[in-house]
Amino acid sequence: MIEFDNVSKQYSRDAYALRDIFLSIPDGELVFLAGPSGAGKSTLLKMIAGIEKPSHGRVIVNGQDISKLKSGSLPYLRRKLGLILQDQKLLNDRSVLSNVMLPLIVTGAASSEAEARARVALEKVGLIDKASALPLSLSGGEQQRVAIARAIVNRPKIILADEPTAFLDRDNANKVLSALKAFQSAGVTCLISSHDEQFLDQANRVIYLSHGQVTDTWNAAVAA
Repeated sequence: MIEFDNVSKQYSRDAYALRDIFLSIPDGELVFLAGPSGAGKSTLLKMIAGIEKPSHGRVIVNGQDISKLKSGSLPYLRRKLGLILQDQKLLNDRSVLSNVMLPLIVTGAASSEAEARARVALEKVGLIDKASALPLSLSGGEQQRVAIARAIVNRPKIILADEPTAFLDRDNANKVLSALKAFQSAGVTCLISSHDEQFLDQANRVIYLSHGQVTDTWNAAVAA
């Protein structure tokens, strides 16, 4: 369960990224965050991951108030999260397999276990045949699917995807979305920020943000 309890993020007296957010997302839901650039979508996702903290209110993830977590506890929280950014930040001097193994290696997993789980993750996104390739040899869509494999190799309970299809053609965007939907079908909570209206009818729920404020349905936001 993810909850926002009267959450605001204020950078200066008149500059709010988010304002008065009340939100509850049950486990296993597929949710799209929709809205124009600057609406607050990325800030909302970063708050769930503990990258940003609220100026007011509480962000609660799996029963934990994120703002009260000490910095040393955040890595343990993030092991339960899969974070997918527009910039995949893949390591171009390492193979695809090594990139996907990395989250497990840094948490102390044995190399054999990390490799086995990374191969399973690559199979799930349809890229096991690219395991030995370098990221720069892949298409943009393939690189984004490697990022998804890396995000889910820790078997997260929540996936946070920030505009994962923003720079992809329609075919690759559909492949990325299909991969995310497959994880949601297995019980993983998925939050996907997007400005692509063609994807919104595939979500369990759409939350529209505008000027840092939220409404529960796309139609209500458009009509407002």
